[in-house]
Amino acid sequence: MKKSRIKGITLLKKGKTTYPDSPDQAKLETFENIAKGDYIVRFESSEFTSMCPITGQPDFAGIEIEYVPGRRCIESKSLKLYLFSFRNMGMFAEDIANRILDDIDKSAKPKRAKVIARFTARGGIGITVEAEKNRTGKNASTK
Repeated sequence: MKKSRIKGITLLKKGKTTYPDSPDQAKLETFENIAKGDYIVRFESSEFTSMCPITGQPDFAGIEIEYVPGRRCIESKSLKLYLFSFRNMGMFAEDIANRILDDIDKSAKPKRAKVIARFTARGGIGITVEAEKNRTGKNASTK
């Protein structure tokens, strides 16, 4: 494996893992995409947690991230740590889905990316937020 392909990968290693306290402290690491042609990468996390910014109560969600890589791919352990960093953040579901999308777009510059956040019901109402961008950086749903 070419060393240049994995240059900058620091979180994927043996030893003690340090967990970031917020998305601002987290680092989404990437590696070189050597594949020719377009393909889809899908990450699914069923254990996402954050807090309601008003009540401080915990919110639980499933997060699905789908993207078509450009020159870089997202390293999965850094993504896991990044998602974990929302645990104590008081944010609305809409803000979370769009923050994840923006951070993925900034770090990996995918050709296309979509984040689906399915928050479990509280008070009898569940919420699903879908945020999507193409490489122009425009939100695909607002065309």
